[in-house]
Amino acid sequence: MDQLSATTLLPDRFQGTRDDVSEQLGVVWSQMKAPVIVPLLSIAVAICLAMSLMLFMERVYMGIVIVLIKLFGRKPEKRYKWEPIKDDVELGNSAYPMVLVQIPMFNEREVYQLSIGASCGLSWPSDRIIIQVLDDSTDPTTKDLVELECQRWASKGINIKYEIRDNRNGYKAGALKDGMKLSYAKQCDYVAIFDADFQPEPDFLWRTIPFLVHNPEIALVQSRWKFVNSDECLMTRMQEMSLDYHFTVEQEVGSSTYAFFGFNGTAGVWRITALNEAGGWKDRTTVEDMDLAVRASLKGWKFVYLGDLKVKNELPSTLKAYRYQQHRWSCGPANLFRKMVMEIVRNKKVSMWKKVHVIYSFFIVRKLVSHIVTFVFYCVVLPATVLVPEVEVPKWGAVYIPIIITILNAVGTPRSLHLMVFWILFENVMSLHRTKATFIGLLEASRVNEWIVTEKLGDALKVKASAKAPKKPRFKIGDRLHLLELGAGAFLFFCACYDVSFGRNHYFIYLYLQAIAFFIVGFGYIGTFVPN
Repeated sequence: MDQLSATTLLPDRFQGTRDDVSEQLGVVWSQMKAPVIVPLLSIAVAICLAMSLMLFMERVYMGIVIVLIKLFGRKPEKRYKWEPIKDDVELGNSAYPMVLVQIPMFNEREVYQLSIGASCGLSWPSDRIIIQVLDDSTDPTTKDLVELECQRWASKGINIKYEIRDNRNGYKAGALKDGMKLSYAKQCDYVAIFDADFQPEPDFLWRTIPFLVHNPEIALVQSRWKFVNSDECLMTRMQEMSLDYHFTVEQEVGSSTYAFFGFNGTAGVWRITALNEAGGWKDRTTVEDMDLAVRASLKGWKFVYLGDLKVKNELPSTLKAYRYQQHRWSCGPANLFRKMVMEIVRNKKVSMWKKVHVIYSFFIVRKLVSHIVTFVFYCVVLPATVLVPEVEVPKWGAVYIPIIITILNAVGTPRSLHLMVFWILFENVMSLHRTKATFIGLLEASRVNEWIVTEKLGDALKVKASAKAPKKPRFKIGDRLHLLELGAGAFLFFCACYDVSFGRNHYFIYLYLQAIAFFIVGFGYIGTFVPN
């Protein structure tokens, strides 16, 4: 009675192999495969194919529109009234609107001089512009350096204000909001915003402000980013390819067709009355810029994108900084969609087509589907079909659509066409974090409001390289190993080996390459590595 025979615990078919775990797992797999695995995987393939078609049609649509814009479209200066602001002998400088330039920063020790210097160098009547440095730094040394820099420019006659807070409530949105409450800010007509690493050219205001002065329906003028360190490493080249498509195609199409696109959070000029009418800055998500843009658009305001006006800035060159940035950029829009979708549906001031554009194209396809399908389909479902040959993925879904989407994405950066394969593999790796962040935003799970400022290195590495070589830093496993990537790489490597031995679709070439990409990122051998 105290001991039960093995036959009472295991079915007869397991008796001869109870010590062979692999054979037992094989039997369990064969029993579950037909009734459970095959139907679930078939459903997953169907859903992924549907999402791929959504993304494909969106990319083709934008490709067609951008070609038409380039061939027949009019430049913003032709679509809207634009003429230089003329001097008035009687009014003098008061003929020019008051412009506030906000520079939010947080422990930006390596780059704070860039934006402050460039903003103080903006060409505009000196008594009609105010430079406002919003310093939320917690590092005392950095705060002192920023304050000294502001004092240096003030001694040259620049109207520059150094503002600090005793808290970081609302992060960037909170700093911008508090900055707008100050008495001198309330006297301004327009506000230009530059992050700490952005360097506008002196004529920036002369090229943007006339759009706002002569077109009362325009709320925002957005410029394009120009990356000063895109050649620093392969990771920055990959980022350049993705962001160039965003600026060359997505922003241009949105501006030309619906007069709406997502504010990029910097290198843009807002009409302050439109900003206030939309409800001002809100810190309910980590994408306060997109939040404001959507709310202003729902009020009927229009946006203008100037693709030929470029503002220099820096790409994150360390993997750690890039991962944090992508988490914020993926989690925030998903969370904003959750909070605003019904508000958009119920809005009465904009047309039905614009609602469809914002909900379907802007949010669902670009901010949700693009991340999810990239990882789930190409890094989970497609490899899984190697283990379950009963489920087949049509060639158009596995090969043709991804190739066309990749080509359409790559046209934004012609100089990097030879890096397309590397870009595909890298984007698939990063889609793991983007997908995770997207679900965190949709479900409002932990880290949904996590805000970590993207670290920019400026000339720090050049200075360190020219200095005496320091002692080799102690290696910390946590600094270089990333378990999620290593786990995904192991899964893909296993699927590739299985495909070589038993498969028939010849996916193993892609699977091996993708597995290697996951391993490279998983071991931290990408981007610039900065020792502590």
